[in-house]
Amino acid sequence: MQRKIDVLEGKKLKIIADHREEASGVINELRELGVDLEICQLKVGDFILSDRVGVERKSVSDFLQSIVDKRLMLQANLLRECFERPVLIIEGKGLYNRRAIHPNAISGTLAALAVDVGIPIIPTVDEKETALILVAIARREQVSEKREVAVRGQPKKFSLPECQRYIVEGLPGVSVVLAKRLLGHFGTVEKVMCASEEELRQVDGIGKEKAKEIRRVLTATYAPESPQQTP
Repeated sequence: MQRKIDVLEGKKLKIIADHREEASGVINELRELGVDLEICQLKVGDFILSDRVGVERKSVSDFLQSIVDKRLMLQANLLRECFERPVLIIEGKGLYNRRAIHPNAISGTLAALAVDVGIPIIPTVDEKETALILVAIARREQVSEKREVAVRGQPKKFSLPECQRYIVEGLPGVSVVLAKRLLGHFGTVEKVMCASEEELRQVDGIGKEKAKEIRRVLTATYAPESPQQTP
């Protein structure tokens, strides 16, 4: 297989990469492929391949952790806000056996990203394959579509429904789909937060344990964690 990218129409493919990606092997792979790289601090995404394509790259372990700590949907919505054609790359193996996360939760998250947020997901086995995918997309955009590459500006502000869904998604065990159901059932964020366990259980997908955990989080007294002492 040809390793170097052909110079097309007098210039090489250009990819803008976030500076945090320099620690990954993807940058080295792209350099070996002959890509014109611009490294800078990106506010959203890890790679920009054209004026409309932004890519978030996550290792399998980071993807699973972002489900647990609920970073994923925020990042996905920001990517969707900033780019007309957002893409998520999940790099590595063992998506369903790396952590004690139920396979249904992982599948549900993938479905929500693809259907609710509208972000296509591309799996890759390693950094080399990730680089090849980035190059393939960049070639389509910059050569076939003749699109330019530029850092995008600030994302537009979330709409009111997006803000409401984001707040409800912060509740334990509440996915994008479940947040929509809760808001559809109760009408406002305030009514969701004030609902009793019995009222919460009237919503499809909210069982006894989930309702109990939601109420526990909402009613427990806040006790800040002690800061870790630096050695």
